[in-house]
Amino acid sequence: MAKEVALELDSPLTPPSGAPRWLKMLRLARAHPLGVLGLFCILLVTFSAIFAEFPYLTIAPYDPEALLIGPVKEGPTLSHPFGTDRLGGDVFSRTIFGARIAMLIGVISVTSGMALGSAVGIASGYFGGFVDSVLQRLVDALLAFPAIVLLLAIIAVIGNDDSAVRVFLKDNTPLPSGTWLGIPNFLDIIIISLAIGFAIAVGAARVIRGAVLSLKENVYIEAARAMGASDFRIMMRHVLPNVAALIVVLGTIFLPIAILAEAAISFLGVGLPAGTPSWGSDMGNLSNRDDAIGRGIWWVVFFPGLALSLVVLGFNLMGDSFRDISDPRLRGGGGPGGASRTGF
Repeated sequence: MAKEVALELDSPLTPPSGAPRWLKMLRLARAHPLGVLGLFCILLVTFSAIFAEFPYLTIAPYDPEALLIGPVKEGPTLSHPFGTDRLGGDVFSRTIFGARIAMLIGVISVTSGMALGSAVGIASGYFGGFVDSVLQRLVDALLAFPAIVLLLAIIAVIGNDDSAVRVFLKDNTPLPSGTWLGIPNFLDIIIISLAIGFAIAVGAARVIRGAVLSLKENVYIEAARAMGASDFRIMMRHVLPNVAALIVVLGTIFLPIAILAEAAISFLGVGLPAGTPSWGSDMGNLSNRDDAIGRGIWWVVFFPGLALSLVVLGFNLMGDSFRDISDPRLRGGGGPGGASRTGF
């Protein structure tokens, strides 16, 4: 009788335990259509970034830094789908190459920032006491600054031509100062990415610390300590795996923020050097703004802004879906409501 009732309560959205992986992925996609939309936006921008300039498939028709390649200030046409700016630069090619720079800055910023923020947050939450007080007061001091002010201060310190960070990277690493993989001003991009990553680490450390404070009170942590496991082993084998999903979700949240941060500082004129095919630089260029506002030449800032909005929307949608999938508290109960939310 109990078996019959269990069969009646089973949801049609729940795949059988032996179902193929593609069927499970399909039902998961049906349960999170916005996440699929976000993934499509991310794949589109990533494809543009990879194949902007590739040996066998190049989708950018012109050199993004070339000038006078066509009629000056021409609207969208077949030869120039996004039009040209006042110098004759192809806006479509600059937007495509801007995707490469934006994704590079986002990945490096989030990777470095989450690594530093995770280390600080885990150490602060696990050890507590004096270590926690010192680390969190430093975090509080940095969080007291508005985000854009903190970022500008960091760039002012490490972005100077004579800064210790730039000199170290230039003299002790193989990072080129010029163009590499079709990306101009590669060293400047790395330095700006590290600055944004440091700002990301400040916010990530506080969130991860809160999760670790609750995790370290669990029984398996006490059992591992009683068995003689070192603090480092406990943090790496028991604490870190349990906050890994949170770190990934934070990464998807901070990555579009990092791209927006680069666009903001480039808009203010303190980011990448002038002429670099960056979405923020193209939108913040004074001549482009004057053309868009005063002369109705909207395409020079519209298409870079559209690409920026697309990648931010994609990561936000995918981050929300991944949070719902990875957090058991958001999956719902065992009835049809919970199954319809997650597909499992």
